[in-house]
Amino acid sequence: MNRNPIITCAVTGSGDTASKHPELPKSPEEIAHAAIEAAKAGAAIAHVHVREPGTGKPTRDIDLYREVVDRIRSSNTDVILNLTTGMGGDLYLGPDDDPLAFTDDTDCVGQMERMEHVEALLPEICSMDCGSFNYMGQNYVYVSTQTMLELGARRLQEIGVKPELEVFDAGQIWFAKHLIEQGLVDDPPLFQVCLGIPWGAPATPGIFQAMVNELPAGCNWTGFAIGAMEMPMVAQSVLLGGNVRVGLEDNLYLEKGVLASNAQLVERARNIVESMGASVQSPAEARESLGLRQA
Repeated sequence: MNRNPIITCAVTGSGDTASKHPELPKSPEEIAHAAIEAAKAGAAIAHVHVREPGTGKPTRDIDLYREVVDRIRSSNTDVILNLTTGMGGDLYLGPDDDPLAFTDDTDCVGQMERMEHVEALLPEICSMDCGSFNYMGQNYVYVSTQTMLELGARRLQEIGVKPELEVFDAGQIWFAKHLIEQGLVDDPPLFQVCLGIPWGAPATPGIFQAMVNELPAGCNWTGFAIGAMEMPMVAQSVLLGGNVRVGLEDNLYLEKGVLASNAQLVERARNIVESMGASVQSPAEARESLGLRQA
């Protein structure tokens, strides 16, 4: 059991959730405010995507990232920034008789372009999805190849940003360990075990335990699940020795039919952690635990 876990809050994500939650953070001001409120509630890390302020659609716009980061950094609230690099891997194939007729929803660029905002803003952490997989939706593949990931890991090492190795199935843990063995990830490595995302690893206790069993010795890791399994997996992650993640990227509800805020989800997770006899880490403590450079 982890007696001193770190809470990450994933404040908005890139999913089709803006139409499902009227208060989902969309503008840079809203996203920054959500991260700050989550930090005040007990989150040491804010995981950040950006959206088009008017439509709520996900985007890779560097200026929007810059505004979010500047707002958070200029506030009086300490929180570790973790910027996504997951945008830019969406490949929508054409029909079965013409699969290379990619649809207009395709947004597939190289790893360096996916990381331009990280290069510009130098957060302490950025996510890195450790493999390609079939995603929910017909003919939709999320693309993250070995070459892309090796290039990305090497560049993150050069600029001093710690990659959060996001793993959606056991094979991706295997690949992440390959990156470590190649010397492309500095000690201690940081993993994120992602559960319940179609069609990756399902959010079941047995699968969670099995994935944790495959993690390398000495790593730091966090686990999370989406939807109704978000809070049950907070408890299991702590029991298995890990850290926890919650937030509106993963789940919109505080309870059935009751929409949540990010701060409320962090408060609920913190209550679970403290009810188990543990206490959460501050941002300063988390920086030391994760081996982060100083912001």
